[in-house]
Amino acid sequence: MVSFEQEIKPLFRQVDIEHMQGLGIDLSVYQDVFDNADDIYAQVSEGNMPPPPDSPWSPDKVQLFKDWMDGGYQP
Repeated sequence: MVSFEQEIKPLFRQVDIEHMQGLGIDLSVYQDVFDNADDIYAQVSEGNMPPPPDSPWSPDKVQLFKDWMDGGYQP
């Protein structure tokens, strides 16, 4: 079972967290990621997040995020 604290939170780098805090979403906080999971998944699965010049998430990371969602968003 994929958990936010163990597997999902570490996917977000400090620069990602700081960037999204400026948009009102704290990627280091479970509730913020839970509330925005569909949008986050859409962005990472389309390769739009993180934004250039950073590389998009690998397919394994995207799948891990999807597994977390499908598994009930475990904290």
